[in-house]
Amino acid sequence: MNSISVATATGTVNGFCDPKFDAVAEEFIRNFDQRGEQGASLSLNVEGQTLVDLWGGYQDPVSKTPWQQDTLSIVFSCTKAATALCAHHLIDSGQMDLDALVTDYWPTFGQQGKEAITVRMMLNHSAGLPAFREPVKKGGYNDWDYMVSRLEAEAPFWKPGTRNGYHMISFGWTVGELVRRVSGLSLGSYFKTHIAEPLGLDFWIGLPEEHEARCAHMIGYKPAAGEVQSAFTQALLTDPQSIQHLSFLNSGGHQHDSREAHAAEIGGGGGIANGRALAGMFAPLANGGALGAVKLLSRTHIDRMAAVSMATMEDATLLIPTRFALGFMKSMDNRHRPMGAIESAILGDHAFGHVGAGGSIGFADPDCQLGFGYSMTQMGAGLLLNPRGQSLVDAAYQVLGYKHCDAGYWSK
Repeated sequence: MNSISVATATGTVNGFCDPKFDAVAEEFIRNFDQRGEQGASLSLNVEGQTLVDLWGGYQDPVSKTPWQQDTLSIVFSCTKAATALCAHHLIDSGQMDLDALVTDYWPTFGQQGKEAITVRMMLNHSAGLPAFREPVKKGGYNDWDYMVSRLEAEAPFWKPGTRNGYHMISFGWTVGELVRRVSGLSLGSYFKTHIAEPLGLDFWIGLPEEHEARCAHMIGYKPAAGEVQSAFTQALLTDPQSIQHLSFLNSGGHQHDSREAHAAEIGGGGGIANGRALAGMFAPLANGGALGAVKLLSRTHIDRMAAVSMATMEDATLLIPTRFALGFMKSMDNRHRPMGAIESAILGDHAFGHVGAGGSIGFADPDCQLGFGYSMTQMGAGLLLNPRGQSLVDAAYQVLGYKHCDAGYWSK
């Protein structure tokens, strides 16, 4: 392993890297020098071994506080992968049935046309509950019981199971409440007990106050004057009744960087981690379900949960073509579209994982036994990845012998 300490235009990059992956480290450094990175972390686990572990820039760019080895940040929708993993842990152990009715576990959910929704539909974004029509109360996202009651009373936006639309924030309660009902533990507690602690992950769904000082604050994306808007953004800004507006802006004034939000168990987008924790969570999923002495899932179940479950030419929420496994994103190639470079996340054909708002990503690729994690504070444009994250993914696949991604996924 090579130790790395490199000064960049935005702070210093530190860590270590197997010489084979020097090209990945170079892209990480280039993000700071050329692509506006402010603070970030990156980790790659290959065949059960951590071969890249880098961090750099600033935890706080105003005070120039350096990003440390244990700095954390919000990973937004990468949290959905953690939430889904909790559900799959219950399914694989026989405590929950993928094709059972949700009402078998959550009887009060069966209202307003939701009686036939299955666990599978909750995981693959086809349940029809991507948003809330009536205003969410102030601080509502931080109140688990309130959000669950809102879901129970909500009518689907489409006939469940007939199409998919990204459940941007509601996924944390649709799937998370199933975890709570079946296990008797809150989502955050279940994740901590059965996933994070056994694997030694610094990943939190509900951050304890003693770790708050380690948490970097996110830096919002500011579009340039005259920047072309996506269909999602146009609908969000012009139609208050649209799924796009309601899923993104009907949030009760949610302040994602507040202590209250960090402490809340927001399984759709409030998880706090870093690249090392993301890669560590996906590493066993890339290695047959086990890492060292820790066995999370059976290999058979990983095959089932990683397969494409729903795909569409127009996601009802994001308004782009999407492909979802059971709680995870698959490689999504929209580069043929006018704004396709920031509507895509190009992975391996059998890889599965999740992006987070602004450009973070974690995924597993069983074909090359890769667990990948990247987190950052400077949010970028687009609905999926931006050039900072995709450049790291591309470099990793190229080092691992993959030749091209012309088919919409990386291939040898």
